[in-house]
Amino acid sequence: MAHQLLNTLYVQTPDAYVRLDHDTLRVDAGEETLLRVPLHHVGAVVLFGNAAISPQAMQRCVAEDREVTFLDFAGRFRCRVVGPTTGNVLLRLAQYEAQRDPGACLEIARRFVASKLRNSRLTLLRSARDVPSEDARAALAAVADQLGTTQGRLASAPTLDNLRGIEGEAAAWYFGAFAKMLTVKPAEFAFAGRTRRPPRDRVNALLSFFYALITHDCVAAAEGVGLDPQVGYLHAVRPGRPSLALDLVEEYRSGLADRLAITLINRRQIQPANFDEREGSVLLNEEGRKAAVVAYQKRKQELVRHRLMKEPVPLGLVPHLQARLLARHLRGDLARYPPFTFGLRAGEADRAAGR
Repeated sequence: MAHQLLNTLYVQTPDAYVRLDHDTLRVDAGEETLLRVPLHHVGAVVLFGNAAISPQAMQRCVAEDREVTFLDFAGRFRCRVVGPTTGNVLLRLAQYEAQRDPGACLEIARRFVASKLRNSRLTLLRSARDVPSEDARAALAAVADQLGTTQGRLASAPTLDNLRGIEGEAAAWYFGAFAKMLTVKPAEFAFAGRTRRPPRDRVNALLSFFYALITHDCVAAAEGVGLDPQVGYLHAVRPGRPSLALDLVEEYRSGLADRLAITLINRRQIQPANFDEREGSVLLNEEGRKAAVVAYQKRKQELVRHRLMKEPVPLGLVPHLQARLLARHLRGDLARYPPFTFGLRAGEADRAAGR
């Protein structure tokens, strides 16, 4: 596949090759031409896996301030080829300035939380339609209502700490109801609450694995547009912590990782035999990791609607789109950062954030 989104050419087809054809970039796969894009319509090129670009095309791109980014098949960042440093340093300065500005930092963080709460609510409501137990449906619907009410409190959160407190309270409600979204025997996949380091049960092990995959994708997305993945807004800045990537993860945590984990467990595509217990922790074994990665990559190929795109886009490209939109906001090209929410209608993200 090859897509042009937000003036960026994304090339995902294995063995695809980007060539320079006069003033046009041509994407070939074997004898087939997948796409032709005039150079003046392209702001950047992103290549996945073993997709490649000719030296002539690369030199023309970087000479005209179009960055070329290489990611592996899973979407993890490899490297970025750019010309003389110009825009990226200004973008990072804008990123750092916004992080130091309490008002700007709070507003960006507020929008990440709004997306997280809305997506968590949608996950609860979807599961409420699927579970067979009437009591479970009622409990899930009740928590969804709580999250809906909590969304209304975001606009009045006066400080970042207050916003984090609201987010933590909502997460506690959400994970308190998580077990009711599972339809298998509790003895096989018991879940008493979220545990991280280390995960104490099979459900937490699967969630942590998916969260790690999404974090890698979001680090790649931030790196790919020239943002510093270490400097975030909702998550505190700490040495070695990809705070901005963790901010971006919040937009996909429920709709991607949680929904996928629930589906794999309920359909018995992940079994207790796919986990190992070691000194009080539970981890996916080799077969479990393989099954989880295959399912994750397949899910990333599914098309979703993005309110700023005319046509559906692969879910795996959404972190890259969001990182680019955040960069545009930080540069001053967008008044507000538009967070991603699953199944979004126009204007809903602004209303969720209290705008």
